[in-house]
Amino acid sequence: MPCSYAICMIMKWKSLAASLTAVTALALTVPVADAGNRRDEQDAARRAMLEGQVMPFAMIKRRVDAAVGGATYVGSEFDPSSNRYRLKYVKDGKVMWVDADGRTGDIIGMAR
Repeated sequence: MPCSYAICMIMKWKSLAASLTAVTALALTVPVADAGNRRDEQDAARRAMLEGQVMPFAMIKRRVDAAVGGATYVGSEFDPSSNRYRLKYVKDGKVMWVDADGRTGDIIGMAR
């Protein structure tokens, strides 16, 4: 069905705008869900530290930093059921995962 140039352009822009709106809505919902889980994890780690079940994270991180020899710290996770931290590093373009006991700060495992 032929249409005038102006009408075709308006239809294309409306389609583009609808697609961008859908993509933006999807992108905004994913981080919100992840942020809630991350906040719960941080709260659990703080409670465990305040209750004396784990060492302060800064102390654990310093120990692990010394053991990984110049790797760049990327982030961490805390498992409240085992009081263990998993720290993520990058060295020479490769990702390293280091598991540390939250109670003692000892490294209990490394994986590349």
